[in-house]
Amino acid sequence: MSSPGDAAFRFRDIWVVAYGPSIVSAIGHGAMLPVLAVRARDLGADVSTAAAIVAMTGVGMLLASLPAGALVARIGERRALVGAGLVDAVAMAGIALTDSVLGLAVGVLLSGVCWTLFLIARQGFMIDVVPTTHRARAMSLLGGSYRVGVLIGPLIGAGLIRVSDLTSVFWLGAAMSVTASCLAATMPDLGEEKRAAARASGHLGVWTVIAAHRRVLATVGTAVVILGMSRSLRLSLLPLWADHLGLSASTISLIFAGAAAIDVAFIWPGGWLMDTRGRMVVAVPVVLSMGIACLLLPLATDAVSVALVMALIACGNGLGSGIVMTLGADSAPDAGRSQFLGAWRLCGDIGNTGGPLLVSAVAAVAPLATACLVVGVLGIAGAGWVGYWTRRVDLARTAELTRR
Repeated sequence: MSSPGDAAFRFRDIWVVAYGPSIVSAIGHGAMLPVLAVRARDLGADVSTAAAIVAMTGVGMLLASLPAGALVARIGERRALVGAGLVDAVAMAGIALTDSVLGLAVGVLLSGVCWTLFLIARQGFMIDVVPTTHRARAMSLLGGSYRVGVLIGPLIGAGLIRVSDLTSVFWLGAAMSVTASCLAATMPDLGEEKRAAARASGHLGVWTVIAAHRRVLATVGTAVVILGMSRSLRLSLLPLWADHLGLSASTISLIFAGAAAIDVAFIWPGGWLMDTRGRMVVAVPVVLSMGIACLLLPLATDAVSVALVMALIACGNGLGSGIVMTLGADSAPDAGRSQFLGAWRLCGDIGNTGGPLLVSAVAAVAPLATACLVVGVLGIAGAGWVGYWTRRVDLARTAELTRR
């Protein structure tokens, strides 16, 4: 049952403060990500090293997840978003200026650290301002705001590359990060009273929160690892395969932009399905679409066929916009919420990191086509685990709504 407050909720009332910083920041990230592997190759990295460089974003997120959750609990979502944007701008500038593979790796790592702080802070803000009945749609739109940026970013990036050079894309990313920081500064600081009470009684430790919720992290959290791994592969495997075929950086950017358009088209349907039909009906197609696409990728021999495979991935990825954040919001406790979300983010980051690292490891000892087949088979197998545990989440959520 919904409350009167639920019925009065309107997304347009929170649009600018909730989604504006995400869209702007994502424009910069969307322009950068498709050509990151190409940048590594230009600096002299081989295919395996280039895949590892792409994975550094996930490594930075992985390392920062738990500390970021603790930091947000202490300084609040608004300050965390402002700081993350400014430091990310420094990282982007470093990527543009460096002339070494090591320098590139450090910049990408730092950007990943900032991004996980950004993710945890904006997720916590949405839990506070959106009623439970609208949660999945709100999180889908939040994930979708990133996709809007990923749609716009590669188009701008492709144009910049044509009139300038590859490093101009990273300068765009720096400018967008500063702009996102400024927008985040206009957000209300909703958790000051809770933080003051926590300071008085003592903040819960990260490991205390993890221990208290270890079962959900070990079960539904593992499903999130699989989801993260499936979705991360499009950022490493697809650009490397396109580079293997000899496609230009601008063509790769345009393919990603087309896929982002498909992503955007599925944002609202995916959120509506999660709110009305449950989380499982969205989570399983996300993993299956990536697994099938990986099996088909070795058959892609030109820009058109690569774009078709990418379109398949985009259908599942768009449908699952916000699925990880929604599952995290469903599972998060009131006490120690930010610390829990940091641990939840860690589960997703293990998957985000594991996908590109798996590609790098297999590509180091076998042809890239073999990596496609390996991750494809693993993705299809993982869909069963994801389906089982997200179904359990749906049953628990139905029982809770019935009691209300």
